[in-house]
Amino acid sequence: MIRFEVIDATFNLRRKNAIKNWINEIILSKNRKTGSVNYLFASDEYVLGVNRQYLAHDYYTDIITFDTSDYEVPQSGKRSDEILSADIVISLDTVLANSATYGSTFSAELYRVMAHGILHLLGFDDHTDAERIQMRNAEDKALNLLTQFGLGEDQVYHSTN
Repeated sequence: MIRFEVIDATFNLRRKNAIKNWINEIILSKNRKTGSVNYLFASDEYVLGVNRQYLAHDYYTDIITFDTSDYEVPQSGKRSDEILSADIVISLDTVLANSATYGSTFSAELYRVMAHGILHLLGFDDHTDAERIQMRNAEDKALNLLTQFGLGEDQVYHSTN
């Protein structure tokens, strides 16, 4: 099950069912099943607090992904390598700023970040140049699926900062 929640920001995620279907497709394409995937959309300050509290990092970021797949095993009876579960925290402010920095739209950047978190859980990384290229290719492949689910330039966010 995929859930969406907004904390300390004014944002209305549009087309939730289509987004759930899109995320499920990304997960299924790597032969995994969707467990409990929770997206939390928040402000920069909230995400900074999460980064400090749980990762001991003192900087802003667009996304923090917590793999919770191991917690699904007792309930589902399936191996954790079959079920993908996560808590994914996204800074709407940083996504908006990055869209301007990279010459993208808010929707495109938001969808890229949403896919990025899932792809990390599917084994993609971005620490080296080679890994960054593979991650970007996987992101592009996921983004190419958006139109299949009727998604595109449909998300809007205006920062209050």
